[in-house]
Parts: sequence; C-alpha cells; structure tokens
Amino acid sequence: MTNTAAEHYDRLLAEHYTWMLGGDIPSLAADQERLLRDLGVRPGPAGTLAVDLGCGPGPQSLALAGLGFDRVLAVDTSRALLDELAARAAGTAAAGVVHPVHGDIRHILPEHVGPSGAAAVVCMGDTLTHLPDKEDVTSLLDDIARSLAPGGLLVIGYRDLTAPLTGTDRFIPVRATADRVMTCFLEYTDEDTVTVHDLVHTRSGDTWTLRTGCYPKLRIDPSWLAGQCRAAGLDVRHDAPGPRGTRIVTAAKP
Repeated sequence: MTNTAAEHYDRLLAEHYTWMLGGDIPSLAADQERLLRDLGVRPGPAGTLAVDLGCGPGPQSLALAGLGFDRVLAVDTSRALLDELAARAAGTAAAGVVHPVHGDIRHILPEHVGPSGAAAVVCMGDTLTHLPDKEDVTSLLDDIARSLAPGGLLVIGYRDLTAPLTGTDRFIPVRATADRVMTCFLEYTDEDTVTVHDLVHTRSGDTWTLRTGCYPKLRIDPSWLAGQCRAAGLDVRHDAPGPRGTRIVTAAKP
C-alpha cells in the first residue's frame, strides 16, 4: 500500500528524520543561513515576515530567524516534527520568532498570509515533490506569488528525479549508525511519479527490526518548474545544483 507523504511521515519517517539529516540541526541551520544569505534572502523593504513551507525539524526556520526576520511561519503536516522545532527554539533567540503551524502547505498561505504579506517564502527539503500532482505545484506557486510583497523572494530546494536510475543504482543508502540503518529504493511509477520505498533497520540489543513504508514523489523537470514560476509572475534569478544533491531555484516578485 502506498501512503501519501504526510501519512508516511506520521507512520515511519518523522521519528527518524532528524537522525537522517545527521542529527545536528543547529549546524544545518547555520549552513542554511549562509545559503539563504548568499541567495539574497533577508528582511528589508519587502517586510519582515518569512514562511517556511515543509519546515520539518526546522533548519530553514531557524536560519530565517537568524537572518533577522521578525516572524517566521514554520509549516508542516507532522506534529511530531513541529513539536521538535518548538522545543529546539525555546530558550533561544528564535523563541517568539518561529511560529509552528500544523497544516497542508497548499492551504496555509491564503489562510495565514495576506496578499503581498511575506518578504520571503522557502520550500526546501523535497517538500515540493511531496505534493500529490503537478497541478498542486502550479496552484502553490500562484499562492506564493500573491503572498510575496514586491521584491520578495521564493527559494525552492528539491531533487530532480526526472532521469530514472536503473539496476542497483535505485538503492540509495541514507545513513547508517551502530543501531540504525536506512536505505531507500526508487520505483519509477510513471513519467510524473516515483515511488520511494524506505527501509529502516533498528537494533535493540542483538535483535534487528525492519520497518518499511512507501510514498510517491513528483518528478519535476527544472525547465518545467522555471516556466511555472514565470507563469505565476515571478522572475527566476537562480536555478542550479545545490547542496546534498538538491537543485536550488530562487525567484523574485517584481
């Protein structure tokens, strides 16, 4: 049975997600702060509100707080990851700045951000590929364009899965430690979708336990995404490979 991305995170992935990223969220946040600063993300004439769509445990949200935004809406479907972010922000300079919001990223902007209300929107960590279909991508970009103030920036990070892997290349090691091993297997379902199978082995004493799950990801072609950004009224300023095997796109509202 294939779950939605949200169901898969609730059932399996959320409890392992910070570990998957290496376990050091403050270090990741520092890396993201440098990346976003280099891409031109900062509060200014466009305002001081930023939105992090698909925030997970919060490296981008913490980075946006570090860049000086007064308010960061951190949106995710996983309550567990939002609770983790809230606990991490408590007692730091991000407390009172980062506001976790539980919900579907397809509905958050019209509900929580008025027209031209945001100076920056980030959508990182493959969040865009978790949407059910490409029409949802187009609709989200339209909402982002309406929500951004003139001069505001959108930053997208995602994996380009359009070129299918074959044979054993479809098995991707994620991370391995003494008591936990995770591997992904990619199954190319159709021209728009790849099914990601996650296999997580955990050890208790001398016993290993395997848990598995799968969910679909969109295969988003970079040229198609750039075209959708332009159709939404955004100027694509940067579109190139980024860190950790991702592709980074930056688009501005004129």
